[in-house]
This record gives sequence, C-alpha cells and structure tokens, in this order.
Amino acid sequence: MIELSHVAYSYGGGELFSDLSLTLSPGSFHFLTGPSGAGKTTLMKLCYGELIATAGEVRLFGEDARQMSRDGIALARRRIGVVHQDCQFLDHLPVSENIALPLTVAGRKDKGIQDLADLIAWVGLTKQASQLPPELSGGERQRAALARAVIMSPDVILADEPTGNIDWEMSQRLLRLLVELNRMGKTVLVATHDMALIRAAKQEVQSRVLRLTERRLQLAGADL
Repeated sequence: MIELSHVAYSYGGGELFSDLSLTLSPGSFHFLTGPSGAGKTTLMKLCYGELIATAGEVRLFGEDARQMSRDGIALARRRIGVVHQDCQFLDHLPVSENIALPLTVAGRKDKGIQDLADLIAWVGLTKQASQLPPELSGGERQRAALARAVIMSPDVILADEPTGNIDWEMSQRLLRLLVELNRMGKTVLVATHDMALIRAAKQEVQSRVLRLTERRLQLAGADL
C-alpha cells in the first residue's frame, strides 16, 4: 500500500535519515518510536505525499510519489487518514461539522447523516457533537481528530503522537479505537514516545515496533 525503498530526506544542508525502507502492508499495525528530532513526523509526511524524498523511492498504492501529479497525490490522500500531533479545527464550526469537513472538501457531503452520527457515537462524542472545538478536552479533541481522519473510510491510518497531550485513561481509549480500526482491516502506523502505550497495545494486537534513531530505521527489541 505504502512502500519506502532506500529513502533519504535532507533539509537545511543536513541529512535527517537515509537508506530507510518500510512497507505498510494491508491490515498491518506499526508503532514508530525514537528520540525527538529523529524525523518521525517527516517520515509520516513522506507516507502521505506531503514531502518528497530527496533520494530513494516512495510508492503510494503502487505509484511513485515523485511522478504523481498534484491531483494524483490528492486522490491518494483520500485513502490515507492522518491524525496530526497538534490537531487543528475550525473553532467557529461545531464538532460534527469539523468531523464532516473531508466529505465537504471531496464533494461528498451527501453522505448519510446517520453514518456521521454513527461515527461520532463510535468515538464517544455524541454529547459533544454540537459543541465548538474550544469546549472539548484534550482527549475529546484527539477522538474528534480520529473521527475526521477516518470519515472517508481510508485504507491507511497515520497517527502522529496522538496521545502526547492526554492522560493515560484517554490514551487507552484512543488506542482501543485504533486497534478496532486495524481489526476492520485498516493499516495503522502510530508515532509515539509512550512505551507503556506500546506495551499495552502489544497485548491487544500483533504489531511491529520500529525505532528511528541515528538516521536509521530499526526493528525494536522484544523487551518492548
């Protein structure tokens, strides 16, 4: 689905990482960890075409990202749901309309109201649906961001530090939602510093733990 082969990325005259290979196959679950500044967010951006590798090849659903047109990248992104570390919302719109924004952008606002209501219920935000984003807690914002990321029923979910600013209970709740998505056949990649979260997840789902450090991507040890 998403393949990186001998990829490097440089900026500002320095190389962030090099000779990096990764395959996100259908239905797989991956954790990406590593020290701050190692390039986890950059790697995520390569996976959805926000950035182009300075060397090597990135293939999105069989196509070379470097050769894809802007429209081609846009179409590929509809198959990739992204939960950003700092989730941004339109504060003047209620939560339900923020979640539905990808449908509006894609010209698919005719999607059933019941489908949207079911998704909002799935992330546990039915009572907050009519609230404005500033009224939400950190955990509620992250669940709203996840709902927005999956409303187009993408094949791949990329979550960049989704539990970084929420407590353990909410982290567990968000993790359960990601595991449930994986059980539905979605490919999931989660970037996180939270080793306790990874250990908890490994009791629920078969996953690979990857560590990005010293410009290389390594399979993390079983002690995780």
